[in-house]
Amino acid sequence: MIFFVTGTDTGIGKTYATALLAKGFELFGKKVITQKPLQTGADCPEDLFMHRKLTNWSHDPPELLKLTSPYVFKFPAAPETAASLEGKKIDILHLKRTTERLAKDFEVVLIEGAGGLYVPITKEETMLDFISLLACPVFVVSAARLGTINHTVLTINALKQRGLYVAGLIYNLSFAKDEIIAQKSLEEIMRLCELEHVLLMPKIEDQISTPLAEKARDFLLKIFSPRFELQAF
Repeated sequence: MIFFVTGTDTGIGKTYATALLAKGFELFGKKVITQKPLQTGADCPEDLFMHRKLTNWSHDPPELLKLTSPYVFKFPAAPETAASLEGKKIDILHLKRTTERLAKDFEVVLIEGAGGLYVPITKEETMLDFISLLACPVFVVSAARLGTINHTVLTINALKQRGLYVAGLIYNLSFAKDEIIAQKSLEEIMRLCELEHVLLMPKIEDQISTPLAEKARDFLLKIFSPRFELQAF
């Protein structure tokens, strides 16, 4: 199955959340791969490399890397802008094909998005359009900080308005400066979005610890049945 990891903003912790979910699915007993289809602000797929470091997986061989990281642009901007500065254009259907190709060889494909939902991929298409094209379940990453209620609720509602299934929220505690604000904000998000499944993600340093991976596995077990069928479908 294909899953998308989006966030309320850039720099929100999607890379860490994607790696954490990957370890959770791995403990779930699934053959897992992560994908970063659009990397900007780098001359290599650094977010994908971070997935491999955090999960302690080996780096992808060249042929696999063409699928897990099809587009890399140096300029730190939205994909459409970064591509145009290099005289290139992104093909959203090519992105879809790379993901579907991975899904033939892996039981779980976790896609890390770039920025938030309305980040332009092309002049005509946004990240939300790409997710809609895949029609896959989505995990949302948000920060435990002041302002998160508005950003998170808007993101989740935008996904629901497209008819997309929000599998759960990864709430990034590394941003928390006030425990009361962090907790009360989460309660409001869950109430306003009628959200049931939340994974609290602490600050992660070098690699994902076994206890944290087990928490991710338990989070996934609450969402999906042991036979790996979406309960909501």
